[in-house]
Amino acid sequence: MEIQGKIIRDLGETSGTSRAGNAWKKHEYVLETHDTYPKQICFNLFGDRADQYVCSVGEEVTLSFDLSSREYNGRWYTDVAGWKIEKGSPPLQLRPPPPLPMPRHPQPRPPQPMIPLALLPLQPMICRSDCSTAY
Repeated sequence: MEIQGKIIRDLGETSGTSRAGNAWKKHEYVLETHDTYPKQICFNLFGDRADQYVCSVGEEVTLSFDLSSREYNGRWYTDVAGWKIEKGSPPLQLRPPPPLPMPRHPQPRPPQPMIPLALLPLQPMICRSDCSTAY
């Protein structure tokens, strides 16, 4: 996946040694997108990529990354692992959102011809007040 934005924070480098005795390091940054509602995304560069792609706050970049999630003690953690950074990329050209579809209203009915009341057949109507039939 790819995303464009500006580096807004450098969270520094972390290093250590694995259980197998191998040294490791990662460098974390925060990128802010150029969307209508900007998103802030914390990502890391692991191993040799931490030295290969050094970024400064304020740089415009295109980040290529992978997402992965893992469960630990009943909670889920998601990792944004960068694998390539291209510097100096221009901000995305924002496009206006597509227009909303027009609501579908039922078509109006054509006017019905008016029938004079004198021509309508009379039907018995029950009057509820005195239970007599009226015409």
